Amino acid sequence: MIPTLAGASAFVAWLKLVFAHGRFWHGGPQLERRDVTDAALPEVVVIVPARDEAESIQECLTSLLRQDYGGPLSVVLVDDGSVDGTGDLARAVPDPDGRLTVIEGQPRPEGWSGKLWAVHQGELAALKRLGPDGFVLLTDADIVHAPAHIATLVAKAQEDRLDLVSEMVKLNCESAAERWLVPAFVYFFAMLYPFTQVNDPASRIAGAAGGTILLRRTALERVGGVEVLRGALIDDCTLAAHVKRAGGRLYLGHSTLAWSRRPYRGAADIWRMIARTAYVQLRYSPLNLLLTISAMGLIWFVPIFLTLFGRGRARWFGLGASALCAVSFVPTLRRFGLSFWRVLPLPLVAAFYTAATIGSAIDHHRGRGAQWKNRAYTEEVHAS
Repeated sequence: MIPTLAGASAFVAWLKLVFAHGRFWHGGPQLERRDVTDAALPEVVVIVPARDEAESIQECLTSLLRQDYGGPLSVVLVDDGSVDGTGDLARAVPDPDGRLTVIEGQPRPEGWSGKLWAVHQGELAALKRLGPDGFVLLTDADIVHAPAHIATLVAKAQEDRLDLVSEMVKLNCESAAERWLVPAFVYFFAMLYPFTQVNDPASRIAGAAGGTILLRRTALERVGGVEVLRGALIDDCTLAAHVKRAGGRLYLGHSTLAWSRRPYRGAADIWRMIARTAYVQLRYSPLNLLLTISAMGLIWFVPIFLTLFGRGRARWFGLGASALCAVSFVPTLRRFGLSFWRVLPLPLVAAFYTAATIGSAIDHHRGRGAQWKNRAYTEEVHAS
């Protein structure tokens, strides 16, 4: 009786996920290259926070300075206490039009995350030069942009009257660890923040991907600026939530015009990436952690267990849930150009993510907090 009930619950859960959860498995919309058609192109100021990004900073800045964008465009890089020469490498990037400004970051005040303090300093510099109809583009120092990327983002914002346009950039998927684990990261992100629901003004779900966030100046000021986010460790989705609550319109999709250069050479690198914010996502709640582990068990582990060891109806429910799980992962594998057989170890990958989430909670309760860029955050400060 218990196996049958568990199997039926897992099967119903997967039916809901596949057919009544914003088609998260579809992967979301994708912007193709487009041009801005407005006669007067809005000004764009790009803010790049950087801490120890020597490997990628010159390629990132060069791609931004070579944008095929007819309007005013400038780039502000904030060197957040780098010790690897990031600032010097940034200043050495050819900039014949004088559009690049490199700022030495000031010491981080109490209550700020390192990245957001750097972004805030870039924000202050950007707003001095940006007109009321302008845009701020927030991007990471490991992102490379195709020449048409900014024009495409602005065109999308202008055509659909959007306040925030965000894209999940193409992630590295070359090492063995990346091929095993990175597609699932995109899949799980879409499960948490279904793109169609993020883009629906009537839905309360808000999300963004930090690699590319184009934001109207008016929307930034309406929510109170970067300072309102100052302690957020999941800063991209927190920003999107503020914008949507303030009546702003969002777009979240996949990019064909921007790529991440950050490598994840081993499983430990991906573990650290997950553990950095997993317990933050659960609001540091042991109860939420327990509920999450229970849900992961029902969704991922019950179906495969019943498929292999169940009998009668329990096995049929397990097979049905496993089939829905496998089919839902195929579009993500196709996006990464990977073989369909990789649906088979997905429960093991889910177990890895579950373990990393538990590890994130253990780190927090042992006082280690979120670890990133040689900094540790033991709590997240929320501003009202």
